[in-house]
Amino acid sequence: MYKELFFRDRKFPFAEGRYTKSSRRTFKAHMHTTFSVGGIDQGRVEYDVAGRSAILSPGSLALINPGTLHSCNTLHHEERSYYMLYLDIDWCCQVQRSLWQIDSFLPVKKIQLDDAPLYHRYCKVMQNLMGTLVHRSEKEQLLFDLAVEIFSRGCEQQIESEITGGHIDWLKKCLGQNLRQDLTLVSLAEKLEVNPYTLLRRFKAVTGITPHAYRMNCRIEQARRFLSQGMDIADTALECGFFDQSHLHRHFKAATTVTPREYRVNFIQYLE
Repeated sequence: MYKELFFRDRKFPFAEGRYTKSSRRTFKAHMHTTFSVGGIDQGRVEYDVAGRSAILSPGSLALINPGTLHSCNTLHHEERSYYMLYLDIDWCCQVQRSLWQIDSFLPVKKIQLDDAPLYHRYCKVMQNLMGTLVHRSEKEQLLFDLAVEIFSRGCEQQIESEITGGHIDWLKKCLGQNLRQDLTLVSLAEKLEVNPYTLLRRFKAVTGITPHAYRMNCRIEQARRFLSQGMDIADTALECGFFDQSHLHRHFKAATTVTPREYRVNFIQYLE
């Protein structure tokens, strides 16, 4: 059944997505001001961009530079389903500057990436961006990692930028506080006046985990403290920044091997 879905998070004005299901509609040649990444979920299409042509099917990603005339239509008027991701150029520049020393957006040289694991990762990222039970920090991390992978493969290599530290302790402290808030790395980096994605890469290099994973571990530790004090499980979930009790249950068990209820019931506290 034909279906269209467009999505944008107000906290992420730099990214817009589209999912189209079972469509036979055709496009005139057109262009976008964004950097665009497309993936076919079902069917095959003829893909024309910048005077080059290719057949796009599940397992490949289409890469379209801003201001580039292109079209993407079905073969033999068959149905196709697809994802499209539109990324603001200023945000793409921030990502690229976390990799290389550049002054402006670096266009990709390839129009297509044939890589099944990367394609499936792209589809998963798109599904998470549309998801309502995914923290914004996780969405931001997934989107950044995907963009890094695409630019690393699609662009000619440049001189790698210097990755400076100095703010990691401040960031760790901030990530461990106000756990009910759904923070974004961009908002934190603005306070430090640094590139958020250079900060992200430096944080991961120093700690071994992403800021989102660090904050999730802080949430689990806080939940352990609340549960050991006898706090209600549903209240604990909300106080620690989980969406609901089932969200807490899933992450708590993954980290501790026991459920919040098991931990709360079996916690023995010796009092003087």
